[in-house]
Amino acid sequence: MSGPPSSLIENYLREVGFWHVATIGRGCKLDPKLISALIERWRPEMHTFHLPCGECIITLEDMQLQLGLPADGYAVTESAQSADWGAVWYELLGAIPDNINGGQIEMGWLRDTFSELDNDSTELERIRYAQAYILEMIGAGEFSWGSAVLANLYKEMCGETRPNKAKIGGCLSLLQSWARFCFSFLRPRVDHPYTFPLITRWNHSASYVGMPTSLEDIRLLLDQLSEAQFQWIPYEDPAIRAIILDEFFQNPNIWHVKVPLINYATLEMY
Repeated sequence: MSGPPSSLIENYLREVGFWHVATIGRGCKLDPKLISALIERWRPEMHTFHLPCGECIITLEDMQLQLGLPADGYAVTESAQSADWGAVWYELLGAIPDNINGGQIEMGWLRDTFSELDNDSTELERIRYAQAYILEMIGAGEFSWGSAVLANLYKEMCGETRPNKAKIGGCLSLLQSWARFCFSFLRPRVDHPYTFPLITRWNHSASYVGMPTSLEDIRLLLDQLSEAQFQWIPYEDPAIRAIILDEFFQNPNIWHVKVPLINYATLEMY
């Protein structure tokens, strides 16, 4: 996102479950070597990472506590059709994009049109501004966006295991942050209290002294990993539990279900 959301639309973003992910910002710099070493150990047929200490996986719990996205809700699978997209955009945003391609609009136009929100704005203007902000984060409503994000990441990791695949998409910042919480030797030192969502921990200044920097070194450490070196329950630290909001513990059973994760045409077992 180009910047943090206006406090004037906080209530609307909270209502649809996008407030926490809107506060993440751009502070998480990806480490391609770390991501490559992890993908090498991903097994598509099992949807797990295979390591000397056993099999492990990024779960809905990781996704929800790392990103703060809702996991319980309707599957993200509906298609949108309209004979008059101009009317749809005017109803949602109060403005019609210069260039309309079906249900797609240019992000540049969206940012230019909704660049600032005045303190004396009306409730309708704030709702439209909130909807424009949400469009930059891809959609809203009572949907399980967390499972959709995880399904897309699973799909990308499965596809990346093919020899002819050179690029990967999906929420790689979630993959990297999960690894840092689970593998202490991959975790930079951060002298700052934990913040929520947990992925924001890597937005602060960090020390990388003593950490592996080459792909070969990361591979070697993963190949020599003992069970004691892997943190199976990384969020049990009292300092972490203290900053997680109660709303995320109201239905922890959602983290342990056996279900298909759906993101439009993507279906991945969990």
